[in-house]
Amino acid sequence: MVAPKENASKQLRYDGRVVVVTGAGAGLGREYALLFASRGAKVVVNDLGGNFHGQGKSNAADKVVEEIRAAGGVAVPDYNSVVEGDKIVQTALENFGRIDVLVNNAGILRDRSLARISDEDWNLIHDVHLKGSFLTTRAAWPVMKKQNYGRIIMTSSNSGVYGNFGQANYSAAKLGLVGLANTVAIEGAKNNIQCNVIVPTAASRMTEGILPEILFNELKPKLIAPVVAYLCHESCEDTGAIIESAAGWATKVHFVRGRGCVLRTSIDEDVSPEYVQQVWNRVTDMSEAKRLNAIGEASLSLVGVLEKLRDGQNNENSVTETFRYGFKDAILYALGVGASVTDPTDLKFLYENNPEFAVLPTFFILPGLLAVMGSSLTASAIKHTTFDLTNILHGEQYIELFEAPATEGVLTTTSTVLDVVDKKSGALVITQSDSYDEQGTLVARNQSSTFVVGAGNFNGKTKAGPEVKPLVPNPKRSPDASVEVPTHQNQAAVYRLSGDLNPMHIDPSFSAIAGYKVPILHGLCTMGVSVKAVLKQFGGDDPTLFRAAKVRFSKPVLPGQTLRVDMWKEPNNRVCFRTVVVETSTEVLSGAYVDFKQIVIKPNMTAAVDLQSDAVFAGIKDRVAENEAKAKAINAVFLYKITSGGKVAKEWVLDLKNAKVYEGPVQGGGKADTTMTIADGDMIELALGKLQPQTAFMKGKLKIAGNIMLAQKLAPLLKTEAKL
Repeated sequence: MVAPKENASKQLRYDGRVVVVTGAGAGLGREYALLFASRGAKVVVNDLGGNFHGQGKSNAADKVVEEIRAAGGVAVPDYNSVVEGDKIVQTALENFGRIDVLVNNAGILRDRSLARISDEDWNLIHDVHLKGSFLTTRAAWPVMKKQNYGRIIMTSSNSGVYGNFGQANYSAAKLGLVGLANTVAIEGAKNNIQCNVIVPTAASRMTEGILPEILFNELKPKLIAPVVAYLCHESCEDTGAIIESAAGWATKVHFVRGRGCVLRTSIDEDVSPEYVQQVWNRVTDMSEAKRLNAIGEASLSLVGVLEKLRDGQNNENSVTETFRYGFKDAILYALGVGASVTDPTDLKFLYENNPEFAVLPTFFILPGLLAVMGSSLTASAIKHTTFDLTNILHGEQYIELFEAPATEGVLTTTSTVLDVVDKKSGALVITQSDSYDEQGTLVARNQSSTFVVGAGNFNGKTKAGPEVKPLVPNPKRSPDASVEVPTHQNQAAVYRLSGDLNPMHIDPSFSAIAGYKVPILHGLCTMGVSVKAVLKQFGGDDPTLFRAAKVRFSKPVLPGQTLRVDMWKEPNNRVCFRTVVVETSTEVLSGAYVDFKQIVIKPNMTAAVDLQSDAVFAGIKDRVAENEAKAKAINAVFLYKITSGGKVAKEWVLDLKNAKVYEGPVQGGGKADTTMTIADGDMIELALGKLQPQTAFMKGKLKIAGNIMLAQKLAPLLKTEAKL
């Protein structure tokens, strides 16, 4: 596709400007000279006339001048070497009285492997490329400074930026030009003198025979010339930039510095090679790399480190990390904790264009978690023994949100060791992570308790301090609501993509070392699933009503198991809960609670729902109370799951071992001998005798799990016509 021609009124012009281009007899330099001249500049075409080894002479400069003049432009030749840069500048002054633009382009090659580079090879390359550019720039400097205007180009190379075999001399000189340009840009700023670097890849006499023919033919110098021309125009504001360009493409290149890692804990402490080895992954981590615009910024950041060391702020016990997130991260997390498009109310957690798009509150555990996982905080808290990932268990987790977080942004999280407790069988390390938004507002606080197996008995404190958020025991009554949430086989594989890459959750061989037959689900995934269920039930499914949550990880969960979340509504907008694996009746989250700003109850799988079949169970309860001995003779526990609209709306337990009938899940962590699932209306039909149990079972209206034969003993209890 051919680009449309520019409107003449918008054309970048150089009328009245004087441009000096070194090495302008061919290749890039020739294209620069022709373009500047065609846009109104008066051009000094400098070229010694030698070959690309710097040998011999020719009338190359004259030929380019003739081309410019034939096209109606103004140009003069110059035959001086760049190591006599003052003579080149003098040519400009004698002919045109000024110099506005200097393009340092001249270059030669003397390629040799490192061991074969002679002193002459080294010196010639540096004289032409680095020293020549310096001398010519120095000669032009007072003129540009006096006229308060100047544009300077240094020509570097990919060999200088990245290195290249057989070009040690050339690479060193070309990267040296970057340093020279940086300083020229700094010193010239107050006099409107800008200096930039071009890193071209172009076909020329220097690259002929080196580049493949197909590439050589496409690397046309004239495609790079417009980039250099713009950098030299008065409208361009860039200075100190490195611009790489080739084949009609250009980009900016700059150096970045990683976050780094402090290698000592106080101003008086030495650095040991062993500690450097231990934290080397943090030293070389470039995930938070950024560009520093001046040497002062580098010095300032180092001063900050030294001030912290001087003030006794032990780096081992504190770490600050940046956490960037967007809608994709929030959606991936939601999928990891079971959000599904099959539930319309979950769409706001899964679709960024949903008008109510929101982030699940427990997502904001991640900044603190990843900061602690990526640091040596836990290791620094336990110095009396060594341990590895297989010794570490996540004991407890607390999260509190102070502000409603944005759906995307950057959080800066500072994590510290809050407490270390000697549990005899292991050590409990509690870390606290405070996350701040870009305005410096505290958004989230997390407390993570990590249990290190085998690291106890170090004569430490046996109880955590008051600053550690405590667990809350469940009320001793039937739950006010219960929700069953199935997990799926791939849940751990999805959840780990949110950042917790511990191989215990996906690698069978690793989980076997830790004592598990198969990879287990992340405890924080179980927490996310459970808090999501509580939010749906008592928080109106509104994340902005969430205040805080705390859980204890009691037992592991296997992907594919079903979780039952039992909830108790308590005063002060608190909902206590526990999470139980349905298949094994094992409690996996204990002492847990969610604090809300406001309780909003939705009638979904909760005891707050009024069903017709409630009267049936009220009648059964009366019959059991009238004849406890007869009920206990059945000696079994039955769980009824009553559905409404295709979903479980309520559970009733007939505990005929203890002659109790109550609403909710089986109490005391017990397990039902027989579980029956039936619709509310069908339960009424069954009690009235209009629907026979065998017929209901055959038609799929009554689903029975467990001991089917025991169900036949319930017939006398179901005759409750009087109640109905």
